Amino acid sequence: MADRPPPGKLKIYLGYAAGVGKTYQMLEEAQELKRRGQDVVIGYFEPHGRLDTIAKTEGLEIIPRRKINYRGTIFEEMDTGAIQHRQPQVCVVDEFPHTNVPGSERTKRWQDVEVLIDAGIDVLTTMNIQHLESLNDQVWHITGVRVRETIPDWVMQRADQVVMVDLTPRALLNRLARGVVYPADKAQKALEHFFQESTLVALRELALRQTAYEVEIRQVDYDSPGFQEIAPNGNESGESPRGADRILILVTADPSSAMLIRRGKRVADYLHADCFAVAVGRDSDLKDLALLEREALERHLNFARNLHIEARVLQGHDVAGTLVEFARLNGVTHLFVARPTQNPKLKPFGRSVVQEVVRLARDMQVIIVADRGSRTHPQ
Repeated sequence: MADRPPPGKLKIYLGYAAGVGKTYQMLEEAQELKRRGQDVVIGYFEPHGRLDTIAKTEGLEIIPRRKINYRGTIFEEMDTGAIQHRQPQVCVVDEFPHTNVPGSERTKRWQDVEVLIDAGIDVLTTMNIQHLESLNDQVWHITGVRVRETIPDWVMQRADQVVMVDLTPRALLNRLARGVVYPADKAQKALEHFFQESTLVALRELALRQTAYEVEIRQVDYDSPGFQEIAPNGNESGESPRGADRILILVTADPSSAMLIRRGKRVADYLHADCFAVAVGRDSDLKDLALLEREALERHLNFARNLHIEARVLQGHDVAGTLVEFARLNGVTHLFVARPTQNPKLKPFGRSVVQEVVRLARDMQVIIVADRGSRTHPQ
């Protein structure tokens, strides 16, 4: 439509833990934009009792939250419709990975942000590195906590700018001890679990690497006026050129498939490679499988699709042969399979299948990935 506004821009303030200053820096920019004459509103702000951060909201218009009754309790969520009606130039949205309460128009806050961007509104938002989907397994191994609220990598890759708000782990622990991050009782609990220095160091390293990668894929030209940004992969049209590498992920009903999908997608993103996720079944509709196995397999395939991976079911009696034939026909260079696990509830995906894949796929790299998450972790 001719009267449709151009899409707004998305800027993400990325951190590695609560208290590093993401929201503070975001609000500082909002105040600066307002001083320059831009129309800025706060769509959602979570103060967490931090007085210095709350002070940064002074003078900024706050859009009232939408109240939703869920099971007899009133919850407050960002009122996306009210922001659209208000139509500011810039909207501040805290806690990008948040899951909305049932009864909301959309499941995730990042989906609400997409609506605002489509309406031509620029958005400033915040998130921590542990909420990036492809890092979910690594974060679990580092922290012992499975993060449930995640953002697909393609959402971050669509952002116009990703800025890391950095603070050394020692400085963050000092802030925690002074009561700047959490009240005393909550701070002590954090020190006993998530806020251990070794954990913070590892998370910070993940955030630094991810930020470097985000800068690299945007290929920012720092010598041009205004730091002109080129579309990811250097294509101004935004279309991704086909690279020399292509990734294929074998999906089964085993829980390790979720880990394998994340790992394969992350490698594909770094290589700028096409990525496929395939399951092999005797019937293309998987009707030959037991209900438990079919549901698990379909869940993994849908998970891959949500990460913007092309997912499909191949029909064949020979898993290894069917997989390798598809790989060869589609120019696959890297084939990801999970190390077999023993799950009595599922049909065995035997070691012989993996060995046969390795034997047949001599013209491509086969990566056999072990699921380190199979050991017990607190949830």
